[in-house]
Amino acid sequence: MADPVAHPVVVQLRGVRKAYNVGTAFETEVLHGIDLTVRHGEFCAVVGPSGSGKSTLLNIVGLLDRPTMGTVEVCGEQTTELDDPALTRLRGHSIGFVFQFHHLITAFTALENVMMPMLGAEEFANDAMRLRAESLINRVGLTPWKDNGAGQLSGGQQQRVAIARALAMGPALLLADEPTGNLDTKSADEVFALLRRFNTEQGTTVLFVTHNVALSERCDRTIEVIGGRVTAPGQAEQQPA
Repeated sequence: MADPVAHPVVVQLRGVRKAYNVGTAFETEVLHGIDLTVRHGEFCAVVGPSGSGKSTLLNIVGLLDRPTMGTVEVCGEQTTELDDPALTRLRGHSIGFVFQFHHLITAFTALENVMMPMLGAEEFANDAMRLRAESLINRVGLTPWKDNGAGQLSGGQQQRVAIARALAMGPALLLADEPTGNLDTKSADEVFALLRRFNTEQGTTVLFVTHNVALSERCDRTIEVIGGRVTAPGQAEQQPA
């Protein structure tokens, strides 16, 4: 992506620390003072060894967990003091999630799974929900299977449904935590290509956690997490303008 500094900030972390069992003999700090800036339209690989804090970092960026210390700004909104309902609203409208395990409702069809995030959104009437879901199903290449139960789809197809579902609300930020980890090479390439296409065509900012070196090298930049700290090569690029 050319001249990323010219783009607005989507994620800004300052001094973020995360500890568990705080105040007990078992207190453990997982993240140690993370500073990170991600700008609109970036496609960033998040890499590092198992247990380094990658998923914890993603959960904090995705507002699924709160930091013990530090500030988290997402899509221009300072989130540290927001209550749970406000965090839920911001997360629902601004952030999409794709996980290693697709978490589809297997009793529902592919189309119904994509419609799920829109059910609680007042701006979507029933007809509008279906039309948007059908459009997304088409964009991920699954129109012939839209009425199939999610459990009847292959692993790669299920992950494509998960991507369509994550994009149902048109989020500015997409968080993908090892979305290709359970897929064969061909399916992994197809899922990555889909994420890249939405990033390129819609400007969706993507944080892509992966152990796949070949895929991480195809991202705009790499954010390396080791021992709960962001290190080079992402370190020099994360400072705000």
